Amino acid sequence: MTSSPIIWGLIPPWAKGPAAGNSLINARAETVAAKPSFRHAFRKRRCLILADGFYEWQQTEGPVKRPWFIHLRSGQPCGFAGLYETWTSPEGGAVHSCTIITTRANQALAAIHDRMPVIVPGAAQAVWLNPENGCREELLPLLAPYPAAEMVCRQQYPGPF
Repeated sequence: MTSSPIIWGLIPPWAKGPAAGNSLINARAETVAAKPSFRHAFRKRRCLILADGFYEWQQTEGPVKRPWFIHLRSGQPCGFAGLYETWTSPEGGAVHSCTIITTRANQALAAIHDRMPVIVPGAAQAVWLNPENGCREELLPLLAPYPAAEMVCRQQYPGPF
């Protein structure tokens, strides 16, 4: 793609400015193939966002949210389903942006948060990354919650970070 920085929050090519990405930091699996902001990238510009896990903040009775670190039980890195775009400014400068696709939480996360990033299993990563494959019937089933038994949720220190 590029070696220049990629910003968080997808900026569709038709956006009036980069601020459009501020509200597009996540794409919902249930609507990603149809929503105008994401559907073209879903067909042609899919990526994996690599991480060793992710954080969710659980709502508590008080004003402080409880942090949890969620990772694969294997300890291996995971690839979150992502989309990317390049927006061109009126001056001709390119801005590269991305978003993560989220889905409903699996049983391990449901008590912490109602959504989770889509983790693309290793065996399906080539299908996800193939820009020639825009087949919704092949791609949409990949946007399911990752198996709860293969994940670990660890409560983190609730103090300031």
